[in-house]
Amino acid sequence: QVQLVESGGGLVQAGGSLTLSCAASGNIHSINLMAWFRQVPGDERVQVASISSDGDTRYMDSVKGRFTISRDDTKNTVNLRMNNLKAEDTAVYYCNADILTTDMVQYEFDFWGQGTQVTVSS
Repeated sequence: QVQLVESGGGLVQAGGSLTLSCAASGNIHSINLMAWFRQVPGDERVQVASISSDGDTRYMDSVKGRFTISRDDTKNTVNLRMNNLKAEDTAVYYCNADILTTDMVQYEFDFWGQGTQVTVSS
């Protein structure tokens, strides 16, 4: 099927930067929307940013101007550059995508990776 693997998390001081990466692999024909989500214990998983196949991007209000999402369709990867990190950005970050497999089955955000922990110390 499809696997999503996130990387790049870590511990950083407030004001610092991190770049998260996510690689999708498996029987992928094409990927439409790609997105990053985050979740803190006890809360729902929320979408942080998304990028369409046309490159249109959207961000949650609290990260606008600080986070940048990008994708490389030749590698089936999506990145999230996070600048000026704040303590409230601490969470487990996950990527997901709207994927069409080689057997022409559409999966809309059905696959979740293990996530990557981002911890921002104040």
